[in-house]
Amino acid sequence: MFESISSKIEKALHTLRGKGKITDINIAETVKEVRKALLDADVSYPIAKEFTDKVKAEALGRNVIQSIEPGQLMVKIVHEKLTELMGSEAVDINVKGSPAVVLIAGLQGSGKTTFSAKLAHYIKNKKNKTVMLVAGDVYRPAAISQLQTLGQQISVPVFTEEGNTNPVDIAQKAIREAKMRGYNVVIVDTAGRLAVDEQMMDEISSLKENLHPQETLFVVDSMTGQDAVNTAKAFNERIDFDGVVLTKLDGDTRGGAALTIRYAVQKPIKFVGVGEKMDALDVFHPDRMASRILGMGDVVSLVERAQEQYDEEEARKIQKKLIHNEYNFEDFLSQVGQIKKMGSMKELIGMIPGMDKLTKNVEIGDDAFKPIESMIGSMTPYERRHPSCLNGSRKQRIAAGSGRSIQELNRFLKQFEETRKMMKSVSTKGRMPQMPRRRR
Repeated sequence: MFESISSKIEKALHTLRGKGKITDINIAETVKEVRKALLDADVSYPIAKEFTDKVKAEALGRNVIQSIEPGQLMVKIVHEKLTELMGSEAVDINVKGSPAVVLIAGLQGSGKTTFSAKLAHYIKNKKNKTVMLVAGDVYRPAAISQLQTLGQQISVPVFTEEGNTNPVDIAQKAIREAKMRGYNVVIVDTAGRLAVDEQMMDEISSLKENLHPQETLFVVDSMTGQDAVNTAKAFNERIDFDGVVLTKLDGDTRGGAALTIRYAVQKPIKFVGVGEKMDALDVFHPDRMASRILGMGDVVSLVERAQEQYDEEEARKIQKKLIHNEYNFEDFLSQVGQIKKMGSMKELIGMIPGMDKLTKNVEIGDDAFKPIESMIGSMTPYERRHPSCLNGSRKQRIAAGSGRSIQELNRFLKQFEETRKMMKSVSTKGRMPQMPRRRR
């Protein structure tokens, strides 16, 4: 995410490190490179210029009263200004109502249908509310079947009405049924077009006028760059939406849409899609995104994801097993599963400060655990529960069964034993670190 702009801004700021103080000359050079990095990231020139002018003025002003190293001061200022550019603070979704209605708008292919299901999953699990999805794209049967399939995956009902081509009528009937059945939130997926056209705008305007939604969210593919900003402007002028959703942010190396769309329409970015799974949806935090763009990681989000997967009862069982030297491959595999649920390995590593630089030229895929899983999977239940029983013949069978070499298996077994010793040492010195309870 944002690899291109991150490396270019970091290179620009690096020119100030080691300088005795900030001067008009060296700040001008740095600002010029930052502006170039923004333009390369598909940020429009007026926005890039205004941003860097603010950075320059702030840097020269603070230099008078602060004795901080110039490079550090510049990173601090750029972080502050990036945060301001993207909206300063996270803005929550409004789901107050009986039921609350959330209207989803956007172009075809932007990811509206998938986002609708992800949002339903988020509201159901994070807000503890009952949700109904509405299939309002009456022009594409595939969109209706897709929403039904996704609804089944997350155990959320999908309202459809075969033969009805009036999206307003469908949505109104869905809201009546939701109210009758006691659902808290209704999410209405709508039709899109390959480009902005009058018919689509009339339809989405009519839906908003008749449904009076608590939230109207505009979904846009972040990888379309400056086109995303222009499309957002067109939709906002017509339907005055409440917030923006950026999809496919995990594949966006430039970051232009995330940096400028809020500035362009003066509406908050509320969510970002960071993967294909139903839980791959994040609340947009401008300060955290600024940190990631500057290569500073995002430890807060990483901890939050860990909290979501943390099982206190399971942790106590693991601690007990470690103390009694009973920690085994099944326990290890269970913990690997919890890590995988947190997100893609590439994204998780990017949240750790400095790790993006260390792994810059290293290919990190989501199949990183597959060799280990295949080796453990080739063990018998007894072997998985009793690591010490693995002798030469057993190792030969496991290696052959998993398609790995005996050297790979031995390397894993050594790493497993070292990990077990380290965890036992931590556990016996005191209680294993406890994750703070999540606030709901």
